[in-house]
Amino acid sequence: MTTPRFRSEEVPLDAFYDDLSTAHLQPLWELHGLITPTPRVRAVPYRWRADDLAKLGRRAGELVPVDRGGDRRVLAMSNPGLDGAPFISGTLWAAVQYLQPQESAPAHRHTPAALRFVLDGHGVYTQVDGDAVGMSRGDLVLTPSWTFHEHHNPGDVPMMWLDILDLPVVAALDAVFFEPGPAEEASYSQAPRSTAELRWGAGAGLAPADTGGLPQHSPLLVYRWKHTDAALDALLEAQQTTDVVLRFRDPARGGDVMPTMRCEMRRLLPGAVTTTDRQTGTRVSAVLDGHGVVELGGTSFDLAAGDVFVVPSWCTHRLRAQSRMDVFTTSDSPVLEALGLHRREQVAA
Repeated sequence: MTTPRFRSEEVPLDAFYDDLSTAHLQPLWELHGLITPTPRVRAVPYRWRADDLAKLGRRAGELVPVDRGGDRRVLAMSNPGLDGAPFISGTLWAAVQYLQPQESAPAHRHTPAALRFVLDGHGVYTQVDGDAVGMSRGDLVLTPSWTFHEHHNPGDVPMMWLDILDLPVVAALDAVFFEPGPAEEASYSQAPRSTAELRWGAGAGLAPADTGGLPQHSPLLVYRWKHTDAALDALLEAQQTTDVVLRFRDPARGGDVMPTMRCEMRRLLPGAVTTTDRQTGTRVSAVLDGHGVVELGGTSFDLAAGDVFVVPSWCTHRLRAQSRMDVFTTSDSPVLEALGLHRREQVAA
């Protein structure tokens, strides 16, 4: 691919521009729009309806087998502003994954980190580096970077969940690696409680005294809905408000669950309206319960349980709850904070 050649009516300068192009150089004084007053964001606000996701997921289950040729039955959310790229934004990937009864998605690993948020159903388990983690409605399950993971459905009903990965960030850094796991038959055996939960899931600020050799991600691989639900109710009572937010944290160090992704759960009581805010980086949100409206950059979307929406960088964001709403959100904020690029502000409505 050739480097652009700039033109000038001045003969010596035009010849200089020709030499620059040949040498694969470009003159900064001819370049415009590299540094802008505010972020220039290609991704646009958008909402994917739960009914559409469920219907198309079922059709994928009927038409597309899971085998080692493809490994996963996944429908990636393609942001309309990204010219067909299979990303929900410039920095995050989001998708729904569908698994039929008695079906297995074989083991593999990759450098992009992943998380699973279960919007409905139960019975599937994910095995992360050999640790079996059951998945149920409202659970957050982590698949950290370069961990082998596989999914099994030993039950009698299909299940679909939300996947979010930092794939675009890792791809932009030219650091994507992938490796298939051993082609073994699924045993469909599941431990009643994962080893990660036994060690790190005691809650209430309790953690093993010996924390040596910890990975960069949270050692707790699943955050159970029953604990999240109870914590949200307790926080509402303690703060005497109609809108609270919990952050999922690494129980060993108190930071985010993974180096590149932040996870939060918000509960709004009926009639609650949030402040209007905007921040750098992407937010991907999924409605677990309830219904309401989200206003994104001047566009309003009705919301119902199971809907997924994206808040692009520096896009204004406000929620209005028409019933009690529980909204799960993943963002790339840890990346921006680590680089000193995170900015958040409230905006007058």
